[in-house]
Amino acid sequence: QVQLVESGGGLVQAGGSLRLSCAASGLTLSAYAMGWFRQAPGKEREFVAAIRWSGGSTYYADSLKGRFTISRDNAKNTVYLQMNSLKPEDTAVYFCAAGVPGDLGAPYEYDYWGQGTQVTVSS
Repeated sequence: QVQLVESGGGLVQAGGSLRLSCAASGLTLSAYAMGWFRQAPGKEREFVAAIRWSGGSTYYADSLKGRFTISRDNAKNTVYLQMNSLKPEDTAVYFCAAGVPGDLGAPYEYDYWGQGTQVTVSS
């Protein structure tokens, strides 16, 4: 019943922007944190950003250096990831996750995952 559906990925040139969406259903979102993670070929899943649904506190990986912004739309039960100034190293499958993690940056602390959406940044 729980479902997270990502969308918005695609192919962009370096320096471009994308906005990812994650539509959630089957969850009482006020009790959850939502996170974005990414995984490039041959690499471990990497934390990108997270938001607590109640209150909207946000958290980011230091390496993003302010290029990414996470937000939520309460009416649409949707979390967004705005990605600007994209670099080739941002190329990865981006996953939306939900859970009640103690460590917001740890993938294993999230209970539910979307199918992922591919982001490819060309040089």
